[in-house]
Amino acid sequence: MSARKAAMILYRCCWLAFVALVVADVPTGEAIPFWLVLVPAAAAVLIGLLLGRRGRRDLAQYRPAVEVGAPVSGRWVALNSPADKVPSHGTHGYGQTYAIDIVAEPEKGGRPPFRWLWPVARPNRDFPAFGAPLVAVADATVVHASDGRRDHLSRNSGPALAYLMLVEASLRDMAGARWIVGNHVVLDLGGGTYAAYAHLRRGSLHVGAGDTVRAGQVLAHCGNSGNSTEPHVHFQLMDHPDLDVARGIPFTWRGIGVPAGGEAFTVGEPVRDAW
Repeated sequence: MSARKAAMILYRCCWLAFVALVVADVPTGEAIPFWLVLVPAAAAVLIGLLLGRRGRRDLAQYRPAVEVGAPVSGRWVALNSPADKVPSHGTHGYGQTYAIDIVAEPEKGGRPPFRWLWPVARPNRDFPAFGAPLVAVADATVVHASDGRRDHLSRNSGPALAYLMLVEASLRDMAGARWIVGNHVVLDLGGGTYAAYAHLRRGSLHVGAGDTVRAGQVLAHCGNSGNSTEPHVHFQLMDHPDLDVARGIPFTWRGIGVPAGGEAFTVGEPVRDAW
């Protein structure tokens, strides 16, 4: 086991210990010393900061962007993008340094907008990305493939987003990387480069671990599982198949580049794959 993997496990154990101490203090009526409750939380924060610093140092080891095909077809819009900032999602954790989020928008304004109050949540069928086919960006071998987690309602309102950030995301972080990314596929592209697709639709996988796939082959369908605000595609390249130890690798999509946040792009004709 690598030192980083061990640190990630210790990080989660510290948070779980903190929660256990808080919960245990309620029914007993006997106050647990305040300092004792804070020890595991402080340790978790310290470990998180140290892991983040290592990620920043790793960026100094420059690696050229890897050119691959786009994981979707049709018209999409980029949200969190490494074209705007690095790390694109505010963290180097889980290999997300150069990750990108994209949403399907067949025409401008063609998806439900963010609302501050109402509706609090929307069904996934309201979003054109839901069920869209996702394709292999290169010839590859499937390393991981999982699609057993549910697709939850959207979190694209003020109250729902607050719940996601303050409660749901923290619980998923303690549970592990697979709870963050939800249903997902990881491909081995060769040369120490791996591609990850997150938030897939439940039960939509067309491939399994060990399968060999060709560029453009349908892998699964877009969903809203894991730490997701709405049906969208989270895509990233990384140097290891284990999200706990992976470091991000820059990418560029052939013929497109790296779209910036808010930028629309179109990839050929939509792939026809019934779902």
